[in-house]
Amino acid sequence: MIENRQFYINGQWVDPIAGRDYQVIDPATEEPCATISLGGTADTDAAVAAAKAALPGWMATPVEQRIAALERVYAEYKNRTEDLAQAMSTEMGTPISLSRTAQVGAGLWHLKNFIRAAKDFPWDAPLGDHAPNDRIIHEAVGVCALITPWNWPMNQVTLKVGAALVAGNTMVLKPSEESPLDAMIFAEIMDAADIPAGVFNLVNGDGVGVGSDLSGHKDVDMVSFTGSTRAGILISKAAADTLKRVHLELGGKGANLIFADADEKAVKRSVLDMMQNTGQSCNAPSRMMVEASAYDRVVEEAAEMANRIEVGVPSEEGRHIGPVVNKAQWEKIQGLIQKGIDEGARLVAGGTGRPDGLNKGFYIRPTIFADVTNDMTIAREEIFGPVMAILKFETEDEAVEIANDTPYGLTNYVQTQDGARANRLSRVLRSGMVEINGQSRGAGAPFGGMKMSGNGREGGSWGIHDFLEVKSVSGWSNEG
Repeated sequence: MIENRQFYINGQWVDPIAGRDYQVIDPATEEPCATISLGGTADTDAAVAAAKAALPGWMATPVEQRIAALERVYAEYKNRTEDLAQAMSTEMGTPISLSRTAQVGAGLWHLKNFIRAAKDFPWDAPLGDHAPNDRIIHEAVGVCALITPWNWPMNQVTLKVGAALVAGNTMVLKPSEESPLDAMIFAEIMDAADIPAGVFNLVNGDGVGVGSDLSGHKDVDMVSFTGSTRAGILISKAAADTLKRVHLELGGKGANLIFADADEKAVKRSVLDMMQNTGQSCNAPSRMMVEASAYDRVVEEAAEMANRIEVGVPSEEGRHIGPVVNKAQWEKIQGLIQKGIDEGARLVAGGTGRPDGLNKGFYIRPTIFADVTNDMTIAREEIFGPVMAILKFETEDEAVEIANDTPYGLTNYVQTQDGARANRLSRVLRSGMVEINGQSRGAGAPFGGMKMSGNGREGGSWGIHDFLEVKSVSGWSNEG
């Protein structure tokens, strides 16, 4: 079993000041796989102090040197891809094939995109030809607290660290205590990349401890958080007293509008997208909304696809799905599946209990409900597991009304071969992102939501901008 109780503060691995042991549970075996320390207030204070001391020097570092530092991080990350993949597979149950490709690959993708975006970013530029003596300068926000989730660990760590670093901020990373092992490897990557002491710091902890300490800390200028809407609200309240900037990427309940003219792969694609990462994605297309004339066919296709998805142990290669992250999540999902049955939805695939042949581990049966109405619990709450609800609509206007009737607004999906309709819908669906016919977002496209899915954007130039202050200067001299 792995034992690593240290934190990375001011360029060194140090013992906790006020730590307590915490066992990381392998969700495939329900047994401990590692022991870490959860920090206390003194550990948070030490990390923030290191970041604050390093801030003036890093802010003053020319952007070309900050980009070069990010390029070194990218190179070191590539050297540790297998270590990262194995860590995420163990700590959160991601099947190793998915861990090597999507989980690890997400980090490479974001770091590469930040390097490109930073080279083209208008760090210091004239306001415009109409105001030749006005200058717009972008400078770092300051000390940033980066609080990341367990479900896509390296995706979120790199989205926050990459943007904060190249923008000239210093930072304290608090990864989820459910998936800390990959983040500790990432700290080793930052160390190997010769990032100056204090610029990047890592303290393990839980939300009520280190998370709360960072959110309310007087010397933290910004909190960037990814996680549940409930926790995002608490962080916003804790941050209010110091008026620090708060960037939130929260939950979702994505509507996936399938019209009768959708392409023949639309249903299969939608089910696979829903079940990827065992449904543990905030942007999962969890509400499949189907045009009435295609409803019966789509329900049948979706159920057939779900029944074909294999569930298996994370250590085996393949396209199967693994367990959910922990016992609390397993019990919550089981309860919501039962709630769907109790409220009258029609179970067409999966159901409660573990899949056949898996009597240990936090495994969930890929589950699909049909005949769901938008007032049912499974249509309203984010389940965060391999559970999809199918609803019916008659008209395009009704589809939009149902899709927007949610407190969330992260990602919505449209499946139709009518390009004009797809474009029309993308303008009226209330979400930060709309995906049409399975087309992935391009390199550097912004990720983020509206309403109770949060604020701010991550990725590319938008992600960098969120870690910057904008300074307007008048009377600028063009002599130097």
